[in-house]
Amino acid sequence: MAYRFEFDPVNRILLVRIEGRLTEELAIALYGEIRKYSIATDARAGIWDFSLVTEVALSAEFIRHMASQEPAMPDATHPRFMVAPTAVAFGLSRMFQTLGGATRPLLNVVHSVDEALVELGVQSPQFKSLE
Repeated sequence: MAYRFEFDPVNRILLVRIEGRLTEELAIALYGEIRKYSIATDARAGIWDFSLVTEVALSAEFIRHMASQEPAMPDATHPRFMVAPTAVAFGLSRMFQTLGGATRPLLNVVHSVDEALVELGVQSPQFKSLE
């Protein structure tokens, strides 16, 4: 599987870890899954972790298109983080953040999951697999 979902029920954080090659097809599927799991868990925050991505095969046009879509995590008052440790992933994540900022005002791009957890004020999350 190219991604897996985890959830911390105490802090209500949805975490998705993406692995391997990130393609446009995978990103579209992932977008729908994020919506499904964020609604099902009533998540109050989201972390999309690109730390294990080995290649990013997304065009700038695709990023523009996805940023114009309704947010995957519907409630704009909930913080969400894109974890992008590599320069390419970080740059594309920032592009997405900038282009989608009107509908995702609490989206942040960070370098590590730990950095996201610090910003959320969470010290010891207890993530459990949703699969």
